[in-house]
Amino acid sequence: MTTARPVRTGAAHRLAALAATALGGPLPVRLRTWDGAEAGPVDAPVVVVRSRRALRRLLWQPGELGLAQAYVTGEIDVEGDLATGLRAMWAATRERRLHPPRLTLAERARAARTAALLGAAGPPPAPPASQARLRGVLHSRSRDRAAISHHYDLSNAFYRLLLDETMAYSCGYWASDAPEFGAADAQRAKLELICRKLGLVEGARLLDIGCGWGSLTLYAAERHGARVTAVTLAAEQAAHVREQVRERGLGDRVDVVCQDYRDITGGGYDAVATVEMGEHVGDAEYPAFAASLHRLVRPAGRVLVQQMSRGTVAPGGGAFIEAYIAPDMHMRPLGETVALLESAGLEVRSAESLREHYVRTVEAWHRTLEERWSDVVRLVGEETARVWRLYLVGGALAFDERRMGVDQILAVRPTADGHAAMPATQQDWYTGLAEL
Repeated sequence: MTTARPVRTGAAHRLAALAATALGGPLPVRLRTWDGAEAGPVDAPVVVVRSRRALRRLLWQPGELGLAQAYVTGEIDVEGDLATGLRAMWAATRERRLHPPRLTLAERARAARTAALLGAAGPPPAPPASQARLRGVLHSRSRDRAAISHHYDLSNAFYRLLLDETMAYSCGYWASDAPEFGAADAQRAKLELICRKLGLVEGARLLDIGCGWGSLTLYAAERHGARVTAVTLAAEQAAHVREQVRERGLGDRVDVVCQDYRDITGGGYDAVATVEMGEHVGDAEYPAFAASLHRLVRPAGRVLVQQMSRGTVAPGGGAFIEAYIAPDMHMRPLGETVALLESAGLEVRSAESLREHYVRTVEAWHRTLEERWSDVVRLVGEETARVWRLYLVGGALAFDERRMGVDQILAVRPTADGHAAMPATQQDWYTGLAEL
């Protein structure tokens, strides 16, 4: 008696075959489609394709951007832990050398026929509302302002939900592994470390370029007695910092300016800090940015740059990041940034990797997002909440797997005779950070 082979029908099997062709290897996740069909390895994370619209979107926009669009709109979801699903895809890319979709005309035609059979043919769906739409010349003042506004002007209320009490939106410094040492402690340790590296004393003049919600500005003024000029392009951030300055009685120590860094005049600052702002400057514009850092700080003054790094692949962070989070962002390897700072006349004295610290920082933000999910959705909507879930989960993985890094670079502007006024050792920078 001959046993009939099971006939594999359903959308999932057709899509799995298409995906295997596009990826150049077996699909590393399991698919479940809108008709209830499933295909793929049984012990793998399950990707749920909820509608034919997702297939149509991927037909017109294959690759990372199409997948991201389908995810943030809810047309595609991951059952269970999103990080597990993304990790499986990245592992397959590394180990099996799967390639991004570069479909031939024949493969595109076959995909179109499959879409038609599944009832998914049609014009390209409109991009999600949360996707950035920038116009104008790259890194012109108006476009840079729009790019910064897209991400940082989402609303102060949203960032208050997501961030800890310091409102620091940058990598923390996890100076302790004690269970009670949390995200706010890590941020305070980072702020104190920056102030120590910059050698801030009572009355020192600090320029904080890209001040965010003022965490460094306020800390330096309150804890170290610095006189701070805080600069940001984001109107929401400037309003928040000004409110905090009034509430804390720091009006005689802090000046908040909403402007482009290229418009900063004057100079002679004792210290200049720029914390995760340099990524937004642009590749071609970075030499002029480094020259501005040199111009703005006095001889023997110090400059601290905390900045994310990346290799030559996807220097903007990838299609999703560039479309939804940080349009026009540019990252480079640490060595290239060091060379640019030195070419501007600064002497780099220290470079410290914080890559593992960012994994813990982003994971803390993600936990907060999930814990406050219903509040986030009420405030910014389901689509934007899903953008942030994908962003934070993917970001933690990128740092964990060394596809991205972040570093604190300390430089000094030497005097004409080479004097740098730097301490002989660095041990005092780190003493007692866990006890702040």
